[in-house]
Amino acid sequence: MSTSSQPFVLKWGIISTGRIAMEFVKDLLVDPKTRNTTDVAHKIVAVGSRSVESAQKFISEYAPNEEGIKAYSTYAEVYADPNVEAVYIGTPHTLHYENALAALEAGKHVLCEKATTSNAAELKALLKLAKEKKLFFMEALWTRFHPLTLELKRIAEEGTLGDPVVLHADLSADFHIENLPLTHRMLDPKLGGGALLDLGPYPLFWAMLALYEHPSNKNARPSSITGSIIKTPITGVDASTSFTLNFTEHLRAQAILSCSMTVPSAHFGATIRYKNGNVLVKAPIYRPPAFTVQYYDKPGGDVVREETKAFKYVGGGWHYEADEVARCIRDGKLESDLWGHEKSIIMMEVFDEVRRQGQYVLPEGVEKVERVQ
Repeated sequence: MSTSSQPFVLKWGIISTGRIAMEFVKDLLVDPKTRNTTDVAHKIVAVGSRSVESAQKFISEYAPNEEGIKAYSTYAEVYADPNVEAVYIGTPHTLHYENALAALEAGKHVLCEKATTSNAAELKALLKLAKEKKLFFMEALWTRFHPLTLELKRIAEEGTLGDPVVLHADLSADFHIENLPLTHRMLDPKLGGGALLDLGPYPLFWAMLALYEHPSNKNARPSSITGSIIKTPITGVDASTSFTLNFTEHLRAQAILSCSMTVPSAHFGATIRYKNGNVLVKAPIYRPPAFTVQYYDKPGGDVVREETKAFKYVGGGWHYEADEVARCIRDGKLESDLWGHEKSIIMMEVFDEVRRQGQYVLPEGVEKVERVQ
């Protein structure tokens, strides 16, 4: 741990100038003190895009008061910049592997958007390289680091609710795909288009948090995965996908998860049912504003007590994952204790299996590391 009174400042390079990179950058510039963070801080030193003009436009729009940010017309220049310590990758899913590979080979720590890669084999190859080069790597599962999530996990695991039994979670959005260009990230199979890899990480995250991470589960992987896909006739990517995970090695628990890009999200967000009560997570499940805990008078009985907890903060909520990255790098860690490599691998293996069952095959050449059939 750093004993200095000065915060550890992490110097970032930003890969991509899309919407998610914009959200991340805006949050990096929020004063950490507004979220009671005094031990770490962030500085953007480089932005990479397809042209210097688009990189400069991004900097002017979203970091107008920051001095000395380099605008680069290639990602390679960001990786080569000696001032860059960590790279944030916000490109489409199927580009993550080659972007993260180049960053690691250049000796940079990596925060990579989800879905982390096209398949689990790509992710395992990246993690192997990161460990060999003693570099930090984390999937950008920002929801895991929110104060709401930390408090929900504390309450869910302190014992009163008992073991989890059934979880429902959905994230959907009507993208009006009939009006989108075929090259749009949600429609193009070359970009890993469809609901599963774009929206699916969030329902699956809640299963990982509430079931996989529960102490009674003892880190056991899902014992079975059942997936069902409805493809859009437009390009053949998944339009609506549901998948069920069973955790039966130590728990008797099931997660029923869904995502669709043709209807809005279900109103219930995420609902976790325990032997002695429920946890109701308010939508949207990627950034819930509140959750409610219901306690029964006896197992399976009547709700006799309800408690709702709401959370507010300055910014969009992406800064909490950035703080985690900074702390881990400062402390010489190669992975986060809260969202480590094994969880990201499980998530990608679930997506691989759901795609296999739903016969959603990515185009030839998209997967840079072949998955084992």
